[in-house]
Amino acid sequence: MSGHSKWSTIKRKKEKTDAGRAKIFTKIGREMTLAVRSGGTDPASNTKLRDCIAKAKANNVPNDNIDRIIKKAAGEGDTSNYEEIVYEGYGPGGVAVIVETLTDNRNRTAADIRHHFDKYGGNLGLPGSVMFLFQRQGILIIDAEGKNEDNVLEAALDSGAEDFVNSGDVFEVITDPNGLGGVRESLEAKGYSFLSAEVEYVPSTTAKLDAEGTLKMQKLLELLDDNDDVQDVWHNWDSPEEE
Repeated sequence: MSGHSKWSTIKRKKEKTDAGRAKIFTKIGREMTLAVRSGGTDPASNTKLRDCIAKAKANNVPNDNIDRIIKKAAGEGDTSNYEEIVYEGYGPGGVAVIVETLTDNRNRTAADIRHHFDKYGGNLGLPGSVMFLFQRQGILIIDAEGKNEDNVLEAALDSGAEDFVNSGDVFEVITDPNGLGGVRESLEAKGYSFLSAEVEYVPSTTAKLDAEGTLKMQKLLELLDDNDDVQDVWHNWDSPEEE
């Protein structure tokens, strides 16, 4: 994930098998459940739920699934109790890694994450050990096909965006992390849709790996991505475009 966003990673996720897509649906469902529990079922007053619904739609989660998740989270029959835990550590070659999780069993999750790091030459660190190498930013990805760059730039800045990047096949709109929802809704009102709209950890520096380190890092990321408790992974590996 070099540059402003993890768009290449997102594209790879979208190209996965049905099983992979089902796993993404499950992860988003956990986020929505936590949002409902903390702020209620009305997206008009629950901005976190509103952001989760937008993320779900960007990942092609069917509306029926979204409605079912919200109703289940609000029902008394669902006893799951998720908590957010962020892990920090170093992957092979000293690559800084942040792992965001939602878990109903912190002991299981901690053991799993530690095992994943250890298996491929990394190690978990204390809170704050790598966080200083990243900046949280809202990143909205817009398909550039058929759109005029100047028009999108003007619309983004009018909507409150802090920066704008033309990455070739996509435009990246950068916002304050707390302003992501407002900018997204303003651009939606102007007729724009998004391939992705999330708050991300953007690295201030990047690290390169040799062939052996690259293989280990790829394996580590695959393990983390396949872990049901892991919501997202951020790192400062300057990965090759073709993996």
